[in-house]
Amino acid sequence: MPAPSATALLDWYDVHARRLPWRVPPEDRELGILPDPYRVWLSEVMLQQTTVAAVKSYFLNFMERWPTLQALAAAPRDDVMAAWAGLGYYSRARNLKACAEAVARDHDGRFPDTVEGLAALPGIGPYTAAAIAAIAFDVPAAVVDGNVERVVARLFELETPLPDVKPEIRRLTATMTPDQRPGDFAQAMMDLGATICTPKRPACALCPWSEPCLAHRRGDAETLPRRRAKAVRPTRYGMAFVARRHDGALLVRRRADKGLLGGMLEVPGSEWREGPANETAAPFQAGWRSAGKVEHTFTHFHLVLSVMAAEVGDRPPPADCFWLDAAAVAGEALPTVMRKVVEVATGAPIRRAAGRPSTAARPKSSSTG
Repeated sequence: MPAPSATALLDWYDVHARRLPWRVPPEDRELGILPDPYRVWLSEVMLQQTTVAAVKSYFLNFMERWPTLQALAAAPRDDVMAAWAGLGYYSRARNLKACAEAVARDHDGRFPDTVEGLAALPGIGPYTAAAIAAIAFDVPAAVVDGNVERVVARLFELETPLPDVKPEIRRLTATMTPDQRPGDFAQAMMDLGATICTPKRPACALCPWSEPCLAHRRGDAETLPRRRAKAVRPTRYGMAFVARRHDGALLVRRRADKGLLGGMLEVPGSEWREGPANETAAPFQAGWRSAGKVEHTFTHFHLVLSVMAAEVGDRPPPADCFWLDAAAVAGEALPTVMRKVVEVATGAPIRRAAGRPSTAARPKSSSTG
């Protein structure tokens, strides 16, 4: 049985590479046009635990507002968080800002061109460091995302379940990564997993590696990679209080920088816990009415929020809150779960104001997060 050939995969990629806004196509790379490391880094951070389809509009919005690393480093953190709202995993946005500042301050605005140098930056782990090094600088680093895990597990019929099999997948990927065109090879592996070697019904007949693929030969590609049985996701409960002033302003507060949804805005509410929700957590006495429930699933738990709403006239906010102008709500850093809460309470969708900087008057937060 032949070994998987990097040349066969690259030949396939030269014809079938996805056109993505952050990517330099293979024909341009052959002419010596290399990707902007800033665009590669930004896309890789955005793509962590998120789909390409979800990322495209956010990437284009960021590039329009902050076309260079120096521009992003100088941007107010609140504006960056607001532009990120909806992508989830908000620690990525805080680390994004911190990394931009570190590169601008400590590296004269230029990303290091080694895996080790990249991994020393805020928010850049082993995968992201390898991806930037390979794609932006053509370093022959083994780049392993979920798509690559699936391809390699099937190629070599690896039956050990994830995550235990990850070290073996990285080792095998390293042995296949060529010294020539390693950046294109990394992106070709990702594209193969995303478009051909898909989780369900892989298109093996179109795969450039169908001949050396053990799983294809044995007819069990769709069963790989194996996975451990998922633990039962617990359900937590809480209360969310949506107060609106006479002019439509919304009462909000900012979550602590560390922890889930760190640094994001939220309406006041109770602690999220597995027991009954604390109904005494209202920010002040008002004619609260039940507006319904919101459900939202995070990585480690499912959340059910009972939404209470009130029109409160004109009154000062509690010490830990502030009034957010109605016109600014769409452009603010409200995470998806809070957007759901406000929409349930008001009965109207929030239209995201992508591309516009935040204009709300609010307490300042630190710039590094």
